[in-house]
Amino acid sequence: MSALLAPYACDPAQSRGRLHHPPDSQSRGPRDAFQRDRDRIIHSSAFRKLRHKTQVFVAPEDDHYRVRLTHSLEVAQIARTIARALQLNEDLTEALALAHDIGHPPFGHAGEDALKERMADYGGWDHNAHTIRTLTLIEHPYPQFSGLNLSWEVLEGLAKHNGPVTHIPWALAEYDVQHPLDLAHWPRLEAQVAALADDIAYDNHDIDDGLRSGILVLEDLLEVPFIRATWSGVRVALPDAPQNVQVRELVRDMIGAMVNDLIDHSRVVLTREKIASVEDVRTAARALICFSPAMAAAERELKAMLYARLYRAPSVKDIAQRAREVTAALFDVYAAHPEHMPADWYAALPEAQPPRARYIADFIAGMTDRYALARHDELIGPTDFISGF
Repeated sequence: MSALLAPYACDPAQSRGRLHHPPDSQSRGPRDAFQRDRDRIIHSSAFRKLRHKTQVFVAPEDDHYRVRLTHSLEVAQIARTIARALQLNEDLTEALALAHDIGHPPFGHAGEDALKERMADYGGWDHNAHTIRTLTLIEHPYPQFSGLNLSWEVLEGLAKHNGPVTHIPWALAEYDVQHPLDLAHWPRLEAQVAALADDIAYDNHDIDDGLRSGILVLEDLLEVPFIRATWSGVRVALPDAPQNVQVRELVRDMIGAMVNDLIDHSRVVLTREKIASVEDVRTAARALICFSPAMAAAERELKAMLYARLYRAPSVKDIAQRAREVTAALFDVYAAHPEHMPADWYAALPEAQPPRARYIADFIAGMTDRYALARHDELIGPTDFISGF
């Protein structure tokens, strides 16, 4: 274990390894297991596609809005900062943060809702399980095997980033049979950090995008005591700055406050629970990376405001409904006329159900927003789909 790592951090030298064991001659450069995983994720086509997948606003015309790719990069930056402060493995943390959204279909949660509905008779559909399916089966850059052949710790962290899994989706169960991911226990601390870095990133950056869109206004934000107090500090520190500059400072200050609180309180919890090893983390009765009670309450209030004022805003809901309709229509047309799939996909189409439906869902889930809209226009007809943002 490196002297720079805490005793409860993941040591790449102690990794449980990979499903497939390539010969040593394939080693490329002086990288440990988790550094190699991070790089494989970055170079994957699934990661590149995040550039044109929805975060909040569907297929936005304004390049300033966040998409899944920019969100994932922001999560990785926040997660790595927290991991360094807690002496956890930064490379594993970064790999988890970069890959956490790879399983999302086009149009974000709207697309996922459509796939869940169409896949109800075939085992359902879950974006988190689809992340595992994408990274272990659908991506195939290597001649010897399907998938990126990531280390056990990365796959475990992605499967359990919200904690132990009690109801196991079929896509996750399929992989777990051949490479068990210990789903009943808590994930490593690096995965817990990545999960909360995700919350910190979208809580605060969705405020920025919501204000930019005009759906949120400053008065909405100031209903939340945590935001109101932070805003007061910004106004005192930057009284003469333009409001857009003050808003950016507000977002930075809130991220800083949440990150600092998470680091400080997690240290308290790790000490109080006498965590001294990775095994202690696995068998703990609760999450060990967490906000203080006061910050946890403030974060819940912030989320509630975002749901009420942004995610459920009529204009956002209207676009989401149209996105669900596009996704569902694409599933229906490919189910009825699979010959419209690209030749390489059509050639491998299973005959029996449920593999056939799952394969069609795989194809659709890999689409970007723009590609899905183009295929809809080509196969079904033009839509009046205009993001409006």
